[in-house]
Amino acid sequence: MRVSIFGLGYVGAVTAGCLTKEGHTVVGVDVQAEKVESLASGVSPIVEPGLGDLLADAAKNGLLSATQNHEEAIAATGVSLVCVGTPSAESGELNLQYVRQVVGQIADAVRASGESHDLVLRSTMLPGSTQKIADELLADLLGSGKLRLFFYPEFLREGTAVADFDDPSLAVVGTHDGSAFPGELSPLFGGDAPSVSWPGAEMVKYACNAFHATKVTFANEIGRIGKSMGVDSQSVMRLLCQDTRLNLSPYYLRPGNPFGGSCLPKDVRALAHEGRRGGVELPLIDSLLPSNEAHLAKLIEQTKRLAKGRVTLLGLSFKSDTDDLRESPMVEVAQHLLGRGFELSIYDPQLNLAKLIGTNKRVIDEKMPHLASLLTDDLATALGRVGLVIAAQKCVDIETLRPLLTAEHTLLDVNGWPELRDLPAQYEGFCW
Repeated sequence: MRVSIFGLGYVGAVTAGCLTKEGHTVVGVDVQAEKVESLASGVSPIVEPGLGDLLADAAKNGLLSATQNHEEAIAATGVSLVCVGTPSAESGELNLQYVRQVVGQIADAVRASGESHDLVLRSTMLPGSTQKIADELLADLLGSGKLRLFFYPEFLREGTAVADFDDPSLAVVGTHDGSAFPGELSPLFGGDAPSVSWPGAEMVKYACNAFHATKVTFANEIGRIGKSMGVDSQSVMRLLCQDTRLNLSPYYLRPGNPFGGSCLPKDVRALAHEGRRGGVELPLIDSLLPSNEAHLAKLIEQTKRLAKGRVTLLGLSFKSDTDDLRESPMVEVAQHLLGRGFELSIYDPQLNLAKLIGTNKRVIDEKMPHLASLLTDDLATALGRVGLVIAAQKCVDIETLRPLLTAEHTLLDVNGWPELRDLPAQYEGFCW
């Protein structure tokens, strides 16, 4: 495959070296003559282990060239990768000046050539950016089929970038509508990368980087408060990372219910309080409960917007397969609905009021003393009158729900239960 790479910084140079290693012919393009001269001679413009040898071999074997002339590059290749920077403006706003400039040059060159071309954006951009660029700069080419546009975010770590390129821990390709990308481009995309929409692929990159920043900040905050309490936080975090069932797993990384229960809220409160008491600043930990409360407020707002009279709540406890009502977000939702005068039924087969004891019983006695009158084990009757159904838990199987729901029901999915989309009701996801 003949590929042009626009932007010969960190991502562009690594991509050039790794693609030539796979036998592809690469034309590097940059506005800086020094970078062009360096790459053309097989010398890496950046410091990155292993990259210098790759570029030297590529130049020696005639697989690598470089130019400042975008028209020349487009004429010599069938695919272009845009790897230019997207720096921050003083306000923090993302600066897409260089991406737009390069894309405009590529578009003009493709129009002049009359040949079809594939354009792959690798520069980090906020969701919606690719669509806007497509609409404003590429509409005619995309409409005529002369150009195909993809967003392919990079997940390279400086210092291990060559190894990361060869064996990516994550790969995703954004297409216009999330459909599969053309098979002939699979060598560029790692072969088995999943396809999502342009905004989806853009968001994955930001989600990953924000998560990495969160992890570093979290570990540092544990370090600060640990030191203030005489604890070796390095050993604490090493042990934390050994748990791949919960700590390093997808278990908690699913949008849906706010957190609740007997552990997370109280333990975050305690840690935040200890930080304040000891004069240790913990901005991330301090923000956890307010963020969770904002998430709950959003859920309550959405629930009240969708409710039209009758509401059936599937699951009241803080998570499935438990009867623990302590700090359950659904208890708060139920209270708000009752306060607004909605008719409410609750289906939760794990709940047996006679067996509630201690704090769990006290929660209900204080917040929902009339819970017994709201609970039902007759789901058919509860759903027999149309209204809003809030699926907070997987406490009933899909095939039981299917004949009980109609197109007149509204179904709010709070749990991230994809099979609910196939039911006859009007489906709405909480935050998806």
